[in-house]
Amino acid sequence: MKTMLFTIFSLIAFAGNSVLCRLALAENEIDAGSFTVIRLISGTVMLCLCIVLANRSAGLRQIPTQGSWTGSALLFVYALSFSYAYITLDTGTGALILFGAVQIFMVLFHTVTGHRILRLELLGMVCAMSGFVYLMLPDASSPSLNGFLLMLISGLAWAGYTLKGRNSSEPLQDTAGNFFRTIPFVLLLLMFSMEYAEFTIKGVVLAVLSGALASGLGYAVWYRALEHLGVLQAAVLQLLVPVIAAIGGVLFADEAITLRLTYASVLVLGGIVLVIVARKVDGLVKK
Repeated sequence: MKTMLFTIFSLIAFAGNSVLCRLALAENEIDAGSFTVIRLISGTVMLCLCIVLANRSAGLRQIPTQGSWTGSALLFVYALSFSYAYITLDTGTGALILFGAVQIFMVLFHTVTGHRILRLELLGMVCAMSGFVYLMLPDASSPSLNGFLLMLISGLAWAGYTLKGRNSSEPLQDTAGNFFRTIPFVLLLLMFSMEYAEFTIKGVVLAVLSGALASGLGYAVWYRALEHLGVLQAAVLQLLVPVIAAIGGVLFADEAITLRLTYASVLVLGGIVLVIVARKVDGLVKK
C-alpha cells in the first residue's frame, strides 16, 4: 500500500512538472537556463529543509555525504536538456520522445543484466505503450532535430537516474545529496546563461514550484517507491504521467472527457496491471 501511494504521488508530481515547465517556457515567462537554475536550487533548498526538520541534530551535515556525483550529473543533464527541448517541442511530441527513450533504455538494461522478459510482461508493455501513443499522437508534430536530440538525451538521463535510485537505502538523503551536488553545475550554467536571462514573476514562481514540489519532493518519493518496484514496472508506470496530466485537465481545467482519453487510460492501466502481476502469474503456472 505504501509503495502504491508513493508511486501515485511521484507520478502526479511528474505530471505537474511537465505542466509547470510547459507553462513557463511555452508562454515565454522565463528562459530555459534561468528555469533550470531556479528549479534545481529550489529543489535543493526544499530537500535541505526536509532533512533539517526530520533530523535537527544532524542538520545540513548529512546532505553532502549522501547521493552521488553520477546521480547528480544525470539529474542536471535531464533537467537542462528537458528545459531547452521544450522551447521547440510541443507537449505531445516531447512526451513521446521522452518516455519512449525511457522505456527503450530501461528495457534494454533489464535484458542486458540477464533478466528475461515474460510474455505477459511484454504484452503489458505493448498494451501500455499503445495507449500512451494513442493518447499523445494527435497532439504531436514533426520535431526539430535539436529538440528531438535534447529530449532524447533528457529521457536517457532520466532513465539512468531512475535506475540509480533502485540502490538507494535513504531516498530523502540521497535525493538531497544529488540536488546539492548540482550546485557547481548550476553555477556554470548561470555564468553562461546570465547574459540571456529573461523572466517574469510568474515564470520564477512556476520554476520554484517545479523545483521545490514537483522535482525535490517528487523525486525523493520516487526513490522511495523504487525500493519495491522492478525495472520493467518502474518503466511502464511512467507512461501514466500523460494520462494523469490529461485527467488533471478534466478535473481542474473543465476539459471534456473524451473517448480517446478513456480508451488510452484503459490501455495504459491494463498494461501496467499485466506487467505488475506477470511474475506472480508465472510463478503460479510453474507450480
